Amino acid sequence: MTQDARLNDILNQRIAQQGRITFVDFMAACLYEPGLGYYTSPGRKVGAEGDFYTSISVHAAFGRVIARELAQMWRCMGSPPAFTLVECGAGNGRLACDIMDYLAEREAAMHDGLRLVLVEKEPSLESAQREMLSVHAERVSWLSPDEFSSGRFTFSGCLYSNELIDALPVHRVVMNPDGLQEIYVTSKDGEFCEETGPLSTDAIREYLARIAVELQPGQQAEVNLAAPAWLASASRALHRGFILTIDYGFPAEELFAPHRTRGTLLCYHRHQTEENPYIRLGRQDITAHVDFTTLMKCGEELGLRSEWFGEQYRFLLSSGIVEEIEEIERSSATDEQKLKLRLALKKLIMPEGGMGDTFRMLIQSKGVEPVRLLCQRRIGG
Repeated sequence: MTQDARLNDILNQRIAQQGRITFVDFMAACLYEPGLGYYTSPGRKVGAEGDFYTSISVHAAFGRVIARELAQMWRCMGSPPAFTLVECGAGNGRLACDIMDYLAEREAAMHDGLRLVLVEKEPSLESAQREMLSVHAERVSWLSPDEFSSGRFTFSGCLYSNELIDALPVHRVVMNPDGLQEIYVTSKDGEFCEETGPLSTDAIREYLARIAVELQPGQQAEVNLAAPAWLASASRALHRGFILTIDYGFPAEELFAPHRTRGTLLCYHRHQTEENPYIRLGRQDITAHVDFTTLMKCGEELGLRSEWFGEQYRFLLSSGIVEEIEEIERSSATDEQKLKLRLALKKLIMPEGGMGDTFRMLIQSKGVEPVRLLCQRRIGG
């Protein structure tokens, strides 16, 4: 039996036993069901042979610019003798490797006291990460999400994530004539279908009230209750330092704007977008855009100060991508290789139609004063 057929049977059985399920539970199974979910089953997800591109799959310069900013964070903290990097959802470890390579090469004093902790839900990824980070093996350790959020793990340094929040399961809601309702998943004649009903938790209404959002009649939206919970865990673990969140999304005003009548839920399979989440179960990614306003508001409630928020291209231009391009130009690479590299980097920084403005970056701090980050510099200044 195929992967998606097995997952289909499991979900149909759950619905038969307990009745309709929330979309958040359906999405969680499609992404994280042990051995069958999109992120918990074998297979290449990222890059030319996968289902989608991320910034790290374009060029190592992305990680190197992140590393430049991390070194600046270390200096903002007074250049402490020990500094911990935590990456949540590290995939194959490519971004962590690019960061560690740069710090080993350019920031010896910081690197001397550096350790890297990878928080990973899927145990099978650890072997790929070990191989990718073999040069830095003595500095790397792993935690499960449960261990990370237990309250026993604390650190000073920076926690960063790249496309983590968009992969957290979401509730889906719709504004009906009789008020806000939740979208549930049920099954008829073996086919999944949707129906609406009362909210499964008051936390959904509280979430929308926090950001002063009221949906228009007929408008659908996603509510990511897991994101504030994750941020709370991150804040508890962080004694002093920074949280850097990289993802695609918008401020709430834009994310829940009336013209987004269907919300932002999308699926990805072999570089093609798909709006139907009820096919290819476990074999296509399911995502929703990130609500950065909630991350900032919840962060403030948790004692985190928002230091910088903006488009990826602004961050990269302020934090050192030009210097990386200049180094490529001065390298011994052939003209053809340099052209390919320039075109690759263009994907990262183009503000129209590329990754440059699709992705946003949020930096929050805790217990650090004053904060002077590279990204806070004026572009060109």
